[in-house]
Amino acid sequence: MSVTFLLDIPEDNEGDSLGSSTFENGEQETRFGKQQQYTDPDAAFYEQDDHLTATMKILANMPSRTIGRSQGAMLSEYYNRTMRRRRGRKRPSVYSLQRSARPSLRLRDGVSDEQDEQQRLLVSELQNTSGTNRSRLLKSFPLSLNVKRELKQSINDAGGLWRQRNVNPCCTQLRDEVTMCIHQCWIFSLSVFLSLRPWHVALKQIGGRFGSSVLSYFVFLKTLLEFNIFLSFLCIVFIVIPQAVHPLNIPNPRVFTGLELLTGAGYFSSTLMYYGYYSNLTLNENCSSGFNITACPAGRAWFPYHMPLAYLFTIGAAFVSTCIILVYRMSCSFGDSFRVGLFRGATAVKVFSSWDFKVTQNRSVQRQRENIHMQLKEMLSERLQSDRPVVLKKQLKSIFIHTLSWALCLGSWLGAAVVVYLLSEHLHQDHRARVKRGGEPEVEAMLLPLPLAVSVLNLLLPYMYHALGLWEKLDFPVLEVYVAICRNLILKIVVLGVMCYHWLIRKTKFLENKCWETFVGQELYRFVIMDLLFSLLDTLFGEFLWRIILEKKYKKKCRTEFDIARNVLELIYSQTLAWLGVLFCPLLPVVQVLKLLLLFYIKKASLMRNCRSPSKPWRASHMNTTFLTLLCFPSFLGASVFFSYTVWSVKPSGTCGSFRSLTTMYEAGKFYMRELEKSNPGLGWVSWIHHYLVENTFFIYVAAGVLLIVIYFHIQIVNGQRKIINLLKEQISNEGEDKRFLIERLHSFYEKRSKEKRHSQQQKAYFNPGNT
Repeated sequence: MSVTFLLDIPEDNEGDSLGSSTFENGEQETRFGKQQQYTDPDAAFYEQDDHLTATMKILANMPSRTIGRSQGAMLSEYYNRTMRRRRGRKRPSVYSLQRSARPSLRLRDGVSDEQDEQQRLLVSELQNTSGTNRSRLLKSFPLSLNVKRELKQSINDAGGLWRQRNVNPCCTQLRDEVTMCIHQCWIFSLSVFLSLRPWHVALKQIGGRFGSSVLSYFVFLKTLLEFNIFLSFLCIVFIVIPQAVHPLNIPNPRVFTGLELLTGAGYFSSTLMYYGYYSNLTLNENCSSGFNITACPAGRAWFPYHMPLAYLFTIGAAFVSTCIILVYRMSCSFGDSFRVGLFRGATAVKVFSSWDFKVTQNRSVQRQRENIHMQLKEMLSERLQSDRPVVLKKQLKSIFIHTLSWALCLGSWLGAAVVVYLLSEHLHQDHRARVKRGGEPEVEAMLLPLPLAVSVLNLLLPYMYHALGLWEKLDFPVLEVYVAICRNLILKIVVLGVMCYHWLIRKTKFLENKCWETFVGQELYRFVIMDLLFSLLDTLFGEFLWRIILEKKYKKKCRTEFDIARNVLELIYSQTLAWLGVLFCPLLPVVQVLKLLLLFYIKKASLMRNCRSPSKPWRASHMNTTFLTLLCFPSFLGASVFFSYTVWSVKPSGTCGSFRSLTTMYEAGKFYMRELEKSNPGLGWVSWIHHYLVENTFFIYVAAGVLLIVIYFHIQIVNGQRKIINLLKEQISNEGEDKRFLIERLHSFYEKRSKEKRHSQQQKAYFNPGNT
């Protein structure tokens, strides 16, 4: 294939004038004749200026120019203008060669001897460009891969001439070799880093076999794991390790029996696991081990480590950092969700341009084939579902079924709230009576029925919601998932709302003489462990045994579908428990990390063996955004309100913990600043910062306002990107209309010309009958 036509590309100011000559009469019509030869390209170039007016008239009649100056056309014009300005500042490109060096396409068959010269000019021009522009130009050329390889090889072979023009070719060659070595090392390290990403291969397998809908669950689980690792790091470094370095000289009165792994009480009650173990001391080598901060002598460290302040500020910083990261991730996911498959040619692009030819291993090829196959099924299913007609009778029937389903869901929510409240009150009274009688193991065992009952409700009611979803027979699978998520989410909110009232109102009132913070931490630990056990039981009985029963009944392979809504809400519920309990149990995020790791591998194994791909494939381009939104507003927002109310309004226990003898946990900062100002007058600026930036509510309002402004700007950026996408889609549509318009004009021109030719032949035959 020749590269001659690459040098025959017109300039930007000539692009509109090339297509106008075909619509002129007289001398122009001879250019379309079969006997007229094009012999002078320069003459043709100057001849085009005479027909510029006609060309602009034709262009003005195009559809994209006639609809009130289309916004898409304006956007494309500004984009092209910007690109021309950017290219104008760089080295002259291939397209700016002299006109005499670019012979016409019509002469390429007769000037085969000049092709080598033109290719040489092209190679020399590419050599004068930088490496990035050279690669971009080679990619933009409409040539085959073999021709591009020949050009690249010619450029590399001619590199010796370029080295001869340098002042110091030896150092230049050494520099090039070092640069290539560094580049190869960077590419290798990058590939190693990408291969070491957690669960990278596993996520590809899941996406290729089950589609993006099921993959969204595991991606969300990975996101929660990252949040918990970050939270665990903060708690361990700033709370657990300092207290472990300075342990209390109080022996643990309990012996480890193994029941503590289930109840969280017993031996764990007097360890670093819970809030009650942590002291209110200033941790340094000069302080004695006691429960009174006045036990520290006057000669303390210059900047001591005050445990109550570190405890409060670490948890507060963890919440603020999680909020910022969560909002940022949600905004990025929200922006990406509107850039996936928003144009009509997405299916064609997926069919013809999605294969990665760099993949050579058989397993990778099989995985990529399954992934593309599932994505095509998702695209086609969405298009088929959107074309279904709506029948009035079916619509009325569906409205009745939906109303009845939501009424049953409302009854289940109210029933669950009543059951949890009555059971918690009964167990509370029974617990008070058993504590008075003694018998610690018996008391610990009686603490399990409440988390057990809540876990049973969270296990059975989602199956009822799933049955209602099958009864409703929604046409769109994504709508079915959203409805199931909404129902499960309301159930979780109701149950957790009742439990928060039970912990902060009932327990703090009747456990004033004991460490109620440790008891609440134990309760939340039991809820996390029970949720894990019931998730494993659900995976075993709900998926594995059900598959065996179906296979024995139907004598063939029968597998259930993976319930995305129920499993995602279980993750959100478990993460909410971890956020609620981090104040009372600093090591609860570590338990959550271990739980998520175990869930991933068990769910993946069960998915591969017991589940099948969705019967209605659908793309989950917005599901990750939905999951992060639910994690942010109902879950994290509720945990933040719970944390703020506990810190500002609830009185801490007077016998344990870092905030003993204080009215509220928030007063720990004030108390420490007063002590610091007395002992070190030179650190008065720290007290000033705490007074005006932490205690002052104006700063809190300013910080909240800045966060809201950032969220607003992210929303506006996403909206702007959506508008740009719509404008570009409109421009693409207008360009198609322009092509149709030009083709129609060409057809009409040739029809008119053929009619005139036949008419002239008929006239000649009429006036010269002897010649026929």
